[in-house]
Formats: sequence, C-alpha cells, structure tokens
Amino acid sequence: MAANKGAMHTAVVGMGRTGISVVRFLLANGMTCEAFDESKLSLPAGIDLPLHIGALDGVRLLSFGRIIVSPGINWHHPALVSARAAGIPVYGDLQLFGEHFHGDMIAVTGTNGKTTTVTLINTMLDVLPGGIEAAGNIGKPMLELIDTGDQPPRVVLELSSFQLERAEPIHPCWAALLNVQPDHADMHVDMQAYREAKLRLFARQGAGDKAMLPVDAEWDALAGELKSRGVYVRRFGVGSSDGLDCGVQMSKDGSWQLFWHHYDQPYTIEASELQARGRHQHLNLAVAGQAAADFGISPAVIRQSLTSFRGLSHRLQSLGEVQGRQWFNDSKATNPDAASAALHSFEQVIWICGGLRKGLDISALKDVVAEHVALMLVIGSDMAAFIALAKLAGVRVDAVGTMQKAVAAATTATAGLPVLLSPAAASQDQFSDYAERGRCFADAVAALEPGA
Repeated sequence: MAANKGAMHTAVVGMGRTGISVVRFLLANGMTCEAFDESKLSLPAGIDLPLHIGALDGVRLLSFGRIIVSPGINWHHPALVSARAAGIPVYGDLQLFGEHFHGDMIAVTGTNGKTTTVTLINTMLDVLPGGIEAAGNIGKPMLELIDTGDQPPRVVLELSSFQLERAEPIHPCWAALLNVQPDHADMHVDMQAYREAKLRLFARQGAGDKAMLPVDAEWDALAGELKSRGVYVRRFGVGSSDGLDCGVQMSKDGSWQLFWHHYDQPYTIEASELQARGRHQHLNLAVAGQAAADFGISPAVIRQSLTSFRGLSHRLQSLGEVQGRQWFNDSKATNPDAASAALHSFEQVIWICGGLRKGLDISALKDVVAEHVALMLVIGSDMAAFIALAKLAGVRVDAVGTMQKAVAAATTATAGLPVLLSPAAASQDQFSDYAERGRCFADAVAALEPGA
C-alpha cells in the first residue's frame, strides 16, 4: 500500500505510549491530528494539539479522514464500529510503520514466547553491519524507530493479534508463528478471528521470504499455501534435526538437545548447557537461533548467545535459593497453556496459581497438575475454579488469597520442593499487570529470613 503523504486530518485514539508515538510521527511528517482518550490525562510537554477526554464520540470521529487506534483500545468499540461502517479508514500504528519503513523486517507473533524470541533475535543480529532494532509489543513503539526520518537497516517486531488485525498486511522477509492458544480470544469475535489475526503476518510473503511454523499438522495447509507462493517454509518443534529445521530433540543417551541448522549442517546444544529452563523456552531459543543463522550469524555467536541467556523477568525466572528451596517467577503465564509448559519443567513443585481467568477453561491442566504439583496455593478473586482443578487432579490445595500469604505458606510446605508462581490467569484482579504481580512475588521471597 502506498503511503498517504497528504495532509489527511487524523484522530488518534488512546494516548498511551503507542498513541503518543503516532502523534509524534504524524507531526514530524507534517500531518495534522487530534488526540482522544477516555481517561483523564495530559499530553507530554512539546505536543500541542487538541485533546478530547471522555467517552469516544462516534459523531465527532466521523469528521476525520482516518482514525489510528492504539492496541489497548477495543477494536469493537461502538464508536470505531460506526466509523468503519461509514467508510472511514481505521487502523493501528503497524500500518503506518509498514507504509514508511524500507529496511528488512523480521516479525514474530504467537500467544506465548514472543518477547523471549524477539529479544534473542535482536541480541544476535545486532552484530550485523548497522545492527538491528526491536520494537512493537516488546515495549518500544515501532514508530519511534523512524519518527526522525532516519531508519535502521533492519527491525525485529513483536506483534500481537491486536496490532495485526488493525493493519493492512505488512511484508516481513522473515516471519515466525510460535503458537496460537486461547488467551486474548476474548478480545476478538471468537477463537477463529484470533487465529486469523495472527495469520495476517504471512499474507504478503512471497518468493525469497522465509516463514517459521510449528510442526503440528494444523499448520500443514498454511505451509503448503506459502510454499506455492515461493516462500521458504521452516518448521520447528519437538522432533529430530533430520526432519525439522530447529527445535529440541532427545539424544541416544536420553538427554535433550536444542538444535538449529546453518545451511544444511545441524548444530546442537545440550539442554544442560542452557541457563534458561523449560522445553517451551528452549523451543523459543531454537527459533531465535534459526533466525540468526538465516541472516548469516555464525554458529559460535549463536551458541554463545543461547547458552548465556538467563531468561527474561517474569518468564520462568529463577529468584535463587531461599530457605533451602528454589523460587521461580513465571508471572507472565497468564493462560493455562503457558502454566502447563512451566509445570512440565519440574518433577514436583509447589504451585502458586490463580487470578483473573477471563473465562478460560483450566480443567485441561488436570493431568499435568496431578503429575507435577505437590501443593496448590491459590490467590486471586476467582479461586473456585482452581480449587475444583485441585480436587479433579487429587492434589492438596490451600486457598490463601494473597501473594504474601502464598509465599508464607510455601515456606512450610514439603522441604526442598521448588516454588513456582505460574498463575494460568491474568493479574488485573489484584495487580495492574503481570509485571507488578511478579515483582510482588519477588519482593515477598526477598523478605524471607534467609536461613529460617
């Protein structure tokens, strides 16, 4: 799509960091705009434009030539639905970025694992001439990379379904889908709409581009369709380096290895050499390693990067040993699939769980809980479903309610067992976000008497 270089008057909805980046980009490129937000706030110093506070006025929005919406704004807000019905272009910052960025674009989407994968790709490709910049859902608005007119030669974007659904398809030269699991489906019409939003990532790929897909059979049709367009399709998962491009495999002695390919040559790292824990984490590392190899990064650099990576905050992050047991912060596990992956990383564990379920069914965790959990400590406002899960799995449960009580209860549980915060639920019933929840957990652990 050709960039709109005219002076189209734009409504920017949502004045969080992304919305502010849109405003700055538009102003820097000589375009006029007005800001809208339903919360009471003020604009940063140096930004001088009309600011409309309060419920979105659908009639007022109809007077604009286009509307740019931040990812956190519900795409199905009645005012936005009315604007689209009236034929007004409504989209997000990703579309602006796709229209104006001219370098190599690497993009990663999926329900879980995006930030880890993007962080590692960014680390490894930074050794290339001109380096690389990471942006998107990882925290840095992508338009900040190009609002001054200068552009990096390449970017790696972490993209959510919200960003992908509200943009004309972009054209990444290398794109990865890590997984699609029920989580943010509640913000879409249904699970199929959530899935389709993710798959928009590949809509414009063609000859010479690369696409990374899970090995699961449900993605075979997409792989075939991409191949018919000339896309080089890579597959990853748990399997063998003989049949997959990257992933994890079991060696002859029963140990696990991470692998990727440099051209046709497989390279492996023993799982015991990796500081990041969990097979799901190792799959993310393998995808990142393959991306680096595809851009010419040497096997030595890839190996060093993967073996030195300690993991990200709130993502199966080790807090060390306190009172004779290990403590792990996996607060980012806001859905059952993420929690299941974390639980599989332990033989037996004390599991701190609970929060805002968002309607997700947690009963599917019965088998992994029965096998790996010695005690469930339930926090949050929706404890009944987790107590029911414990009974279903035949596991002891204590409905403690708060994080501080959960940490205190864990100290008196079976000696030596590790403690895992992996809530399988969102955090907004008790915390502002998963990061605050993770910090609360880490603070409570740090406050324990070391030798008690």
